[in-house]
Amino acid sequence: MSAKVYFSKDISSEGIVNIYKALGATLPEHVAIKLHSGERGNQNFLGPELWRGIVEHVGGRCVECNTAYSGERNTTRKHLSLLRDHGWLDAFPVAILDCVGPDLELPIPEGKKIKKNYVGRDMVNYDSLLVLSHFKGHPMGGYGGAIKQLSIGLASSYGKAYIHGSGDAQKKFKGDHDSFLESMADAAKSVIDYFEGRIVYISVMKNMSVDCDCCAVAEDPCMKDIGVLASLDPVAIDKACLDLVYASDDPGRDHLIKRIESRNGIHTIDAAVELGIGTADYELIEI
Repeated sequence: MSAKVYFSKDISSEGIVNIYKALGATLPEHVAIKLHSGERGNQNFLGPELWRGIVEHVGGRCVECNTAYSGERNTTRKHLSLLRDHGWLDAFPVAILDCVGPDLELPIPEGKKIKKNYVGRDMVNYDSLLVLSHFKGHPMGGYGGAIKQLSIGLASSYGKAYIHGSGDAQKKFKGDHDSFLESMADAAKSVIDYFEGRIVYISVMKNMSVDCDCCAVAEDPCMKDIGVLASLDPVAIDKACLDLVYASDDPGRDHLIKRIESRNGIHTIDAAVELGIGTADYELIEI
């Protein structure tokens, strides 16, 4: 059965609320809203003004997790300072899920590469999840979207290293590349299983650089903005974003596609489909 993916060219706070409403989904109370705070120095991340409408409409609490590499987000103290400087804390409260340990360990018995995932312990305080993704390229994953937000995005600092190392945190950026991509799919499955389907995904195709919002020094966007997508299926929404890039006539799309293909980004989609967390078959519904 194909999944429904809603699409709108209206990249605005109101447009995001409208596409969420088109889904007809209701998230139970105590909603965790996963955003990306943006590394200090990054010029492409999507800030609080764009997300304000959906955060207020859903009425949940924004959440983030610390990173596994040096920078301005690898400790709670520095991360909160960055969130303040980027305007997030003036707009709405943001909780750092892994601000205190020990991590919450989620089992993945069917995992291809990892059999457990480490997320911030404060995840236990939430009943449902809204995943807000900025679709763009990524230095390691090829692209960043909903599956990355579910996996690396929600993993604790240690959990991020564990996923990157495919079960060996000491090899966080030195392990087999395809195993890392499969580990991301594994970790995403653990979060989906934890929330038992109480998840909505919204992805914005704007400021699409080959680099992630985690990069302090990132290339400028290489192609024009495309739109906003929403779905109940993380695989379908990522696949739809990829297909929209490939279908674009923008001359900059080749640069982004080169990044995606050079990192074998589609392999994450394939692994996720094999795990049964979603489908690559979808119906794109423009609103």
